[in-house]
Amino acid sequence: MKTIRWERQGGISWVTLNRPQVRNAVNFEMMDELNAALSEIEKTEDKLLVITGAGGQAFCSGGDLSSFHSLHTEEEALSMLSKMGQVLKRLFLFKKPTVALLNGAAVGGGCEIAAACDLRIAKKNIKFGFVQGKLGITTGWGGGTMLFERVPSSVAIDYLCSSQLITGEKGYEDGFIHLLLDEEGDLKEACEKALEPFISKSLGVLEAYKQMWLRRLDTDKILRNIDDEIRTCAKLWESDEHHEAVRNFLNK
Repeated sequence: MKTIRWERQGGISWVTLNRPQVRNAVNFEMMDELNAALSEIEKTEDKLLVITGAGGQAFCSGGDLSSFHSLHTEEEALSMLSKMGQVLKRLFLFKKPTVALLNGAAVGGGCEIAAACDLRIAKKNIKFGFVQGKLGITTGWGGGTMLFERVPSSVAIDYLCSSQLITGEKGYEDGFIHLLLDEEGDLKEACEKALEPFISKSLGVLEAYKQMWLRRLDTDKILRNIDDEIRTCAKLWESDEHHEAVRNFLNK
């Protein structure tokens, strides 16, 4: 695997988004490698899946616009969005508990990946934002629908409609981020220590509680809503507003 790293340590499957030169932006190759990694991790006896980013600057900056700028039509966008949407559906419904370790900024699709995880742990002073609205599109991988399952609706609508960057402290107050870690020291080591109460339990217990949470959801409705979200984003993707915003971004 090139665009991600998968390591197993102390009962945790660590998946690191590994494109630090582009702030760990997602391209088609990363989508395929994430999907393959989920299939392998499902087979292990590891108790948790933790996703983080390479380097100290970013967790994930979302979709790689330099890879996707050639997608112009609704149909072309729908194919790409559905591909990553399928990965996030799998992550949302994953049988083991999942954690996003925000080692740096999470922007756009990076926030959608974080929303697909059960828990979010972040380094202090990070910023995150569902900034898709600034590009003339909505969330398009299912992250908007998932966000409404993670925080109160008033918080979710604020995050989505404002499209602003939000501090880690504000995210913690809102309940989106569950734990803030100090800047100093080894972030991975601090995360492992924070997750010790989970790791000390049996895999069967953790999976049972994850299924208990999933059973309370109308998962069929959520999956339909995700598909509607993806189609809406695909339609907006075709707009002149979006293509102009992408050109301006790439020409910075």
